Amino acid sequence: MACSGPSQQEESPSQASAYIENKGSDTMVNLALAWAEAYQAVHPEVSISVTGGGSGTGIAALINGTVDIANASRQIKDEEMAAAEANGVEPVEFVVARDAIAIIVHPDNPVSQLTLQQISDIYTGVINNWAEVGGEDRPIVRLSRETNSGTHVYFLETVIRLGDKESDLLFSMDTLLLPSSEGIINEIRQNPNAIGYDGLGYVPRDLKVIAVARQEGGRYVRPSIASVNDGSYPIARDLYMYTAGEPQGAVREYLDWILYSPEAHDIVAELGFVPILHYNP
Repeated sequence: MACSGPSQQEESPSQASAYIENKGSDTMVNLALAWAEAYQAVHPEVSISVTGGGSGTGIAALINGTVDIANASRQIKDEEMAAAEANGVEPVEFVVARDAIAIIVHPDNPVSQLTLQQISDIYTGVINNWAEVGGEDRPIVRLSRETNSGTHVYFLETVIRLGDKESDLLFSMDTLLLPSSEGIINEIRQNPNAIGYDGLGYVPRDLKVIAVARQEGGRYVRPSIASVNDGSYPIARDLYMYTAGEPQGAVREYLDWILYSPEAHDIVAELGFVPILHYNP
């Protein structure tokens, strides 16, 4: 196995003829590690280091010139683009997969479906008791990823603010911010009053996934590869890789493999993400 951990390779940069530093989104870190392992198995001359830290961390490293590829579960922000340009960096965007954001609760919670508006109202503190959405008379415990997470930013903009760019709604002040997907999952396992969100590929079978409707009276849909591809699941997003300028050499070849090879697409699906069928020009 070519890559056994976030920053471990069997082949060191000094032994390899090419070294690729890849950093960013925690949502994407398992996918990026799996891609790196598979690619290094057939290209032992390339050493790939993969670490997480959040989308903001990866993009900051790209701006500072310390990584070759930044992983992000959101698009680069205007202020990040301005900082990059001020530093002489021109970020180039690649959409490498799609992801459904699952709304998850404890398996003992009787609530099985929510509208986007109800989820927004829960996370902004308008709704504070499960009885208000058809559940038991219990206080709602809100869980979120930390603010450096691209998933946090996406959830704020798409779910809490319902895509309204003029909205200034924020997470309720009592929302518990957790640094990882594992933190959210572990808290929900222990707390029947909790609600959280996570990339579908990270949700274990022992937690309950809520069906979501765009509006009251609409169709409630559970997240899946099929419901993301047909557009029926309302909380889905693209996943990105960014390079500083048009990639060259080993970085270009690696990205082409991710974008166009059946092997890379199979890994996307195996890990619970949604492949994007790119066509090689």
